[in-house]
Amino acid sequence: MQGTEGVTPPFIIMLRSLCLALLCLSVPLLGPACAQPAPTPIEEILLQNSDLIEESSRRTIEPAIAALSESGLPEAADVMIMWRDKELWRRKSDGRFFRIEPTDDRDTYLMKSLVTGEEIGPIGRRDVDQIKPNSGIRGLIDGALVQFQLTDPNPSVRRASLDSLARDPSADQLPILRRAIKNEAEPGIKAQMARIERLLTVRFDEDIEARIEAIESFAGDLGVDVRATLNPLLTTVRKAIREDPDTENVAATLTPGTDAFSYDAAYDFLVSQDLAPKTINAAARDAAIVANIENGSVAGIPVATLDTRLARDAAYDKLTENGAVSPALTEAEREDLVDTFNFFDAYREDPQITEAVLGTIGAINTKVRLNEMADLSLDALSLASIYFLAAIGLAITFGVMGVINMAHGEFIMMGAYTAYVVQLFIPDRTLSIIVALPLAFLVTFAAGVILERLVIRWLYHRPLETLLATFGVSIALQQLAKNIFGTQARPLTAPDWLGGQLVFNDVVAISYIRIAIFVLAIVFFVLLLFVLNRTRLGLEVRAVRQNPRMASSMGIDRERVNMLTFGLGSGIAGIAGVAIGLFAKVTSELGQAYIVQSFMTVVVGGVGNVWGTLAGATLIGFLQKGIEWFNPSNTLAAQTYMIVFIIIFIQFRPRGIVALKGRAAEA
Repeated sequence: MQGTEGVTPPFIIMLRSLCLALLCLSVPLLGPACAQPAPTPIEEILLQNSDLIEESSRRTIEPAIAALSESGLPEAADVMIMWRDKELWRRKSDGRFFRIEPTDDRDTYLMKSLVTGEEIGPIGRRDVDQIKPNSGIRGLIDGALVQFQLTDPNPSVRRASLDSLARDPSADQLPILRRAIKNEAEPGIKAQMARIERLLTVRFDEDIEARIEAIESFAGDLGVDVRATLNPLLTTVRKAIREDPDTENVAATLTPGTDAFSYDAAYDFLVSQDLAPKTINAAARDAAIVANIENGSVAGIPVATLDTRLARDAAYDKLTENGAVSPALTEAEREDLVDTFNFFDAYREDPQITEAVLGTIGAINTKVRLNEMADLSLDALSLASIYFLAAIGLAITFGVMGVINMAHGEFIMMGAYTAYVVQLFIPDRTLSIIVALPLAFLVTFAAGVILERLVIRWLYHRPLETLLATFGVSIALQQLAKNIFGTQARPLTAPDWLGGQLVFNDVVAISYIRIAIFVLAIVFFVLLLFVLNRTRLGLEVRAVRQNPRMASSMGIDRERVNMLTFGLGSGIAGIAGVAIGLFAKVTSELGQAYIVQSFMTVVVGGVGNVWGTLAGATLIGFLQKGIEWFNPSNTLAAQTYMIVFIIIFIQFRPRGIVALKGRAAEA
């Protein structure tokens, strides 16, 4: 007996098994046949579909999978998993299915019960066949397992099943998912189920009202999965009809003769739709003439006279009149034929569906643009914090001392290499960064003091000589770094807790390293303000900056202040190098990538002003990201436009955004 769908009812399966067991008990002569348990109900289903299972064809296997999944038997899921994982074996003698385990004897396997896993006995290796489903069948089995996995007691299994369902959805899974939602108790999983159910409703539900409701529920949703579901609903098909397309769901009309849709393209489309005869070019006409040569003439025209294009076309027209060949349309005739048709692209979906999709995608796109602006702002703030760290040391030396230090980028490079060396001795990434920050400051502070004592102090008030001298020092430091560390980029690995990114939605995200650099920039900004405004050194620095002669008359050691100021600026550059090295390649040229931006930041913000440096870094960061957003494919052009803008900006505000006032501005 078979059910309405070709599946034997469970009670019939159980009845057969019971009869076979009684037969084995009542007929001792059948001992060998009854040496193992009678087939269980799940085995009966496998036996009924053994031919399909053994054939392993994706086109024919679905009834066997359906029989297992719809049997209602508790072990059905385990058997399907064994089948998918190629752990199902079939005995050749009677077609029974078993589990198999290898033994010490390479020619013998150990049979086990399919349901209980109990040992049945040995069997020869050649007496069984392994069922090996291909990838297509395994995919069908995975789809059928969804109904079991969605109700699994283990939440992780249910989540994994939902992820699998989202990757490979089908219409069959929609009712299964709706039943699972009703029984789901965990709020997070239930919300995920409800979201996937709406996505499946959009794609597969036959009720247009239900689809429209599901589509409209995603208005403003930034999920990539939503756009991946909605966009295919706006696919179009090109059509050409003679009547007005009033009843069609028109996406766009096409006008023949325009650049986007020429007459040739329109006619070729008509040919592809069997609405117009194929174009017969000159070569094809000549071939037809050759094929119709009889007794040295074509349609009564001597071949010797067919030496011009006009003569051959006349011969072809004669063949057309005789019905020997198809007529060749002239260009004017083709255009006249094209003009009798209306060309348009039509949506494949129902007009109500496309209207709902267009409205929802419009709302999504509006929100996407707003979030893209937010994401761009985060990128700009991140870049501004990097420029601020790189430029704040230069702002101190340039602003207070008037020294154009072309080696400032090499102090950034020294800080990055210091962090790299620290990581060689301290494997713990977090501890190494904690140690590297103050150590990079000390190393570059000392290097700055040495540079100031040996070179800078002899060149005060001689800016050209200072520029050339520090440029030479820059080249020397780069070569020294190459000699010590080589030309290959060295890795500076961030701690694990700085890996990944903070994701707000599918559009807005920022890496944790960028957040850490932003926080570091804020910390140093506050710390520098404290040093300059609340410490004796800061008081002396401000005094020297505002009126060097008066500061000297008040007993302030200008040389000591200049030395410490230059060292402080260099030390901050070293800390910037540690931060930059966490995401950039640590090479001898690392600092060169930031020296130009550092000078621009100081000049635009206002020389010698911490607040001005912050404002300049913010302006340049936002400006660069804004230009890159308009021209993302050419970063070099973006840099050029930014420099041009800054040149124009300085023409109108030469003292920068936050200009110094009083004696400091006159110095």
